[in-house]
Amino acid sequence: MSPTFRALANPNYRLYWAGSVVSNTGTWMMRIAQDWLVLVPLHGGGTAVGLTTALQFLPVLLLTPYAGVVADRFPKRRLLQLTQASMGVVALLIGLVAVTGNAELWLVYASAFALGVGAALDAPARQSFVSEMVSREDLTNAVGLNSAAFNAARLVGPALAGVLIHAWGSGQAATGWVFLINAVSYLAVIAQLHRMDPALLRTAELRRGGRGALREGIAYVRTQPKMLFVLVLVFFAGTFGMNFAVTSVLMATEVYGKGAGEFGLLGSALAVGSLTGALLAARRTRIRLRLLVGAAVGFGAAEIVAGSLPSYLLFALFCPVIGLLMLTLLNSANATMQLESDPLMRGRVMALYMTVVQGGTPLGAPLIGWLGEAYGARVALWACGALTILGTALGIALLARLRGGLASVLTPSGAAGSLGPRVWDNQAVVRARQ
Repeated sequence: MSPTFRALANPNYRLYWAGSVVSNTGTWMMRIAQDWLVLVPLHGGGTAVGLTTALQFLPVLLLTPYAGVVADRFPKRRLLQLTQASMGVVALLIGLVAVTGNAELWLVYASAFALGVGAALDAPARQSFVSEMVSREDLTNAVGLNSAAFNAARLVGPALAGVLIHAWGSGQAATGWVFLINAVSYLAVIAQLHRMDPALLRTAELRRGGRGALREGIAYVRTQPKMLFVLVLVFFAGTFGMNFAVTSVLMATEVYGKGAGEFGLLGSALAVGSLTGALLAARRTRIRLRLLVGAAVGFGAAEIVAGSLPSYLLFALFCPVIGLLMLTLLNSANATMQLESDPLMRGRVMALYMTVVQGGTPLGAPLIGWLGEAYGARVALWACGALTILGTALGIALLARLRGGLASVLTPSGAAGSLGPRVWDNQAVVRARQ
């Protein structure tokens, strides 16, 4: 089997990956339909779209750290079946309301928040479950293939949603049918998890009950300079740089005067680059600091360039560049956090990672939406890029301070060296528990 797809030789991971492609496609379809429902049939503006996105990610900020404790305490496969089912029920209910033409902004806000609760509980278990399906040697490859599945869905989902919404009349009912398709797609993951062979899973030891589990995880991460550096990078990129749900719809409708079909195609164009980045990431065996820094700076610069492009065609053609750089940053950050973490801590480590990546969205999305409404979509994109670059500079400064100077960051023997597999520092776990 090609090195790019070697993790698929594992039968459990192959089942999981196939189900993820179906479910992720439905999720991306619903995201497009949700933004379109708010902006057009319900006549909300950029601020309303930003608020919807913020409400969907607010539970990530509030609940994900505690969800990491749950992920370290209960079997992850069963936990994932429950979270997927809960999100499917929410999608079904809002879909039925929209199909009948009774959706209102407050209902969309409520469903977005409810989906966010499900996603917050799902994320730490889903991220850390990968290491139970595949060997340590295949972990980086599996993380890359997960990103490939996510972005393959991102390539198909937005375009399909745009086409279906247009074909079904572009109104409430059209978006409702897309919501219902998403509700059905959750069954794919639930069924594939049920079909797995438990004997092939590398199930980590479950943490016993007791107080202080979250505090223990935070204390552990504080002892890891590389993890702290990664968290600073992804906080700025996630809070400001990754607000495409807001900036893309504003660029498509207000700057270029396009409709649902063209808006959906922007998401697919972005996914072309993301999918390419995911497949490239799957081939890597080591992750270096210079890759993380280069991807973060490049991502910010690409958004600044995109905000300056004069036509829809050029903007759409440039979206793959943004997607490639964004995925390279996220995949490298995700793999670094998993490879650097102790198995007993991995659920909580990934919970903190997901909280930082997505938890800033409730702050960033309304702010970017307001900037787009008040000063134009181009200014919003410029701000997204500039703040991402600023965050990279702050991350380098923090790592230099923790490691004793900038020279230790820039030299090959310092943090710029491999961030790949190493022996876990079990003494750090002991110190964190004291």
